[in-house]
Amino acid sequence: MRGFSAEDSMAEFQELATSAGAEVVGEIIQRRDRLDPATLIGRGKLEEIAGAAAGSNADVVLFDHDLTPSQLRNIEREVQARVIDRTQLILDIFARHARTREGQLQVELAQLEYLLPRLTGRGAEMSQLGGGIGTRGPGETQLETDRRKIYRRMRHVQGQLDSVRRVRAQQRQRRESVPVETVALVGYTNAGKSTLFNALTHAGVLESSRMFATLDPTLRSLTLPSKRKVLLSDTVGFIRNLPHTLVTSFRATLEEVQRASLIVRVSDATSPNAAEQDEQVEKVLAELEATDKKNIRVLNKVDLLSKAQQQTLPDGNNIVQVSAIEGRGLEVLLKKIDEELIADPVSVMEISIPQSEGKLLAAIDARCHVLHRAYRSDRVQLTLKGPQSLLRRLEKYREKKKASTPLSS
Repeated sequence: MRGFSAEDSMAEFQELATSAGAEVVGEIIQRRDRLDPATLIGRGKLEEIAGAAAGSNADVVLFDHDLTPSQLRNIEREVQARVIDRTQLILDIFARHARTREGQLQVELAQLEYLLPRLTGRGAEMSQLGGGIGTRGPGETQLETDRRKIYRRMRHVQGQLDSVRRVRAQQRQRRESVPVETVALVGYTNAGKSTLFNALTHAGVLESSRMFATLDPTLRSLTLPSKRKVLLSDTVGFIRNLPHTLVTSFRATLEEVQRASLIVRVSDATSPNAAEQDEQVEKVLAELEATDKKNIRVLNKVDLLSKAQQQTLPDGNNIVQVSAIEGRGLEVLLKKIDEELIADPVSVMEISIPQSEGKLLAAIDARCHVLHRAYRSDRVQLTLKGPQSLLRRLEKYREKKKASTPLSS
């Protein structure tokens, strides 16, 4: 596996910058055997960046690498512009796209955890954080006050997130009291998960080529070919070097992945880095302790490939090629999901039910496959194939087999 090249990384980083609302006016790549502990890059390259930033009137310099607090300060001092590293850029994108209160809390907690070790030299900026903090005590420095402010805010946000988790746990307990399984869509950011989610559920979730367009988890009911119902969950996209603070902060959201009965891993079949992206998804799943779950691999966007290119794609029993935007391959995918789920299994039953039970007959037609139907007097005789959760409710209508009596001579 060749891994991400410098050019691949830069192309992805440009997408991140665009998703954050930045206009990219230039790029510089440096290859070094050893990173400079003071400034990450060499002195000559730093001067080149400072000159390029000044010449293009750039007000922000982005680094596709995490910077230590001291590196951040040293580089800012040299380039005379705001410096943002990879983690902060991703956090900024998450902050822009979080829509629900839960998502906003998770992003804020990750931002505070990122900011805490980077306080030195940034005291003035901390006045932006939270209110209601008492005045500085005797002998305390501004830095200590800022630290106290951040710790207090983190405790407050964590408390609110714990409340969200309790509500989510209660909702999950109610869901788990009935035999409805959850299927989680996961994949690298911009693999087309939300487009696939909408194609399967008609949910109307935001579809965008921008990275991390989906942050807040969405659950929708999905009816499988067997007429069993499952819950489909759309989750935040993964990315190379996803900041650990985000994985930690979004654990409440990612619990849907941990508890899912089946994981559908969506890949962009057109990406030249598909194998490397799948490896990054595997790493995040390992961190969530979800690698042992049953999974189906979906190769999306095959409509953008020629027939010859499609034939070179990986093949296997748990691989499905789809075009979410055209709806191609969705029936095969639904059938595959149906085969993989074992809760509420499908079985066959013969029943005899009064014709007056119109409401029940309608429910049967909606949730079962009727293999045979016959009308006898005021009753309907049905042979059904459907989920056991429904068939158990029809037990009292089950057709009793007549015992045969042997003839005696």
